[in-house]
Amino acid sequence: MTHTPRARLRIGVVGAGRVGAVLAARLRSAGHEIVAAAGESDASAHRIADLLPGVPTEKPSAVARRADLLLLTVPDDMLGNVVSMLSASGAIREGQHVVHTSGRHGLDVLAPAQEVGARIAAMHPAMTFTGTALDLDRLDGCVFGLTAPDAERAFVADLVADLGGSPMWVPESSRTLYHAGLAHGANHLVTLVTEAMEMLTAAGADDPAGTLRPLLTAALDNALEHGDAALTGPIVRGDVNTVAAHLEEIAAKAPQTMPSYVALGRATLGRAVTDGRLLPIRALKIHQLLTEALAETTVAPVFQRDAR
Repeated sequence: MTHTPRARLRIGVVGAGRVGAVLAARLRSAGHEIVAAAGESDASAHRIADLLPGVPTEKPSAVARRADLLLLTVPDDMLGNVVSMLSASGAIREGQHVVHTSGRHGLDVLAPAQEVGARIAAMHPAMTFTGTALDLDRLDGCVFGLTAPDAERAFVADLVADLGGSPMWVPESSRTLYHAGLAHGANHLVTLVTEAMEMLTAAGADDPAGTLRPLLTAALDNALEHGDAALTGPIVRGDVNTVAAHLEEIAAKAPQTMPSYVALGRATLGRAVTDGRLLPIRALKIHQLLTEALAETTVAPVFQRDAR
C-alpha cells in the first residue's frame, strides 16, 4: 500500500551527522521542508551540502526557532544538555514537535522540552548509517524504535511512514535494553568479523572478506531464522582437540583475537549445553581449555597499546 505523506512540515535538524542528514533528506523527498540544519564539523558541512543542498546551516537555537518539528540527532551523551539549553533559551516552544533519534534514551531526556509545552517523542532507526545517499533506500522497511505519549503516537508513526520505515513501540523502561540488544548484535558483529578477517589474513588469505562473505551471510540468515538451532562448528560438536588447536594457533599468530574468541566460545558452550546438543562433561573440558588459553595469552587492551 502506498503511503500518502501528511501535510508539509517545517523541519529543523540539530546534529547533521550520519543519521540526521540522511533522515532529513528522506523527509525532504517525502514533501517536507527542511528549514535549517546545525552541524559543527567539516563532515557535517559536507553531508548538508551533499544530502540537503540549499538548506542553510545555522546555530541550534536558530534551527529550533524556525522549525515546526525539531529533529535532534546528536550523540546520546550530548542530548540532555542540548534539550535543556534549547528549552531554557526559549528556542523550543509550546506546541512544537521535538523528536530525538537516540536508541538509549526515551522520553525522560526530553522532560525540559515537555515542561515548556513541546510535543515529544523518541524515534530510533535500527540501522547503521554511512551518512551518504546510499542510506536513503536502506530506510525502506527499516524498523524504528518508538516511544511517545499516547497523544503523539499517531504523529510519530506517520513520521516513520514518511521515512519508509516500520514502527516498533518500546516502553520507556526498556529503551536501554532495546538499544543494548542492537549494539550487541550490530557493533559487536563488526568487531567479530574484523577479527575473523585478521585471522584469515594471518593464515594467508588474499581476500578474507570474499572468503567470509558467503559463510557469514548464510550464518546470519540461519541465525535470524532458527536461533540456536543454527549453531554449528567444533564447540557444538564437542571437538575438544579442534578447539585446542584453534587456541594454540590464535595464541601464536593472532593473539589480539583471543579474548573475544574465548568469550564467545564460553557463551556458545552454555547455549549448546542448554539445548542438549553438548554433554556437560565435554563442555567442561572445552571450558577449561578456553580458560587456560586466555590466562596464558597476554594482550594489552587497544587503548593501553595506543597510549604507549
